[in-house]
This record gives sequence, C-alpha cells and structure tokens, in this order.
Amino acid sequence: MSSSTPWQDRLTEVCRQNQIQAPHFQIVSDRRGGRTAWSSVVTVYGRRIDARYWYDGRNITNAREDAAEAALNWLSNNTNVNTN
Repeated sequence: MSSSTPWQDRLTEVCRQNQIQAPHFQIVSDRRGGRTAWSSVVTVYGRRIDARYWYDGRNITNAREDAAEAALNWLSNNTNVNTN
C-alpha cells in the first residue's frame, strides 16, 4: 500500500510504538510581497520542530511532510526514541 504522506505516517507510528504523545501539526503562513508562503511546525516529544522550507499554498502537504521528516531526524539524533 502506497501512502501520500510517508513521513507523517512514519512519525505517527514511531510515536505510537514508543508510547509518546502523537505529533501535533500546525500550518503557518508568511506574507511575502503579493503572495503567501506556507510552512508547518510539528510538536513531538515536547519539542517544536519547524519544517525546513516554505511552500506555495498548493503544497501544504509537502510542508507537513518536511516537518515530519525533520522531527524524525531530531528524534533519532537527540533522544533515545527508536525510530526504526
């Protein structure tokens, strides 16, 4: 089965397996000239982690995926949470 949100799904599963609170995503925006840029922030394991990039409004799922990937990287490098 193929998922359109593999990083979000993996982050949710890692949280479930490690019995930590499910990730909480927020969408954030920034007005830039005549356009609005969108990004995402995820709170996981008590830490607020920003997506690395800003996206066009059509790509908000990409912003959430970016934040989920960054959160998984942070979890694997800075905690004893098993991300495998």
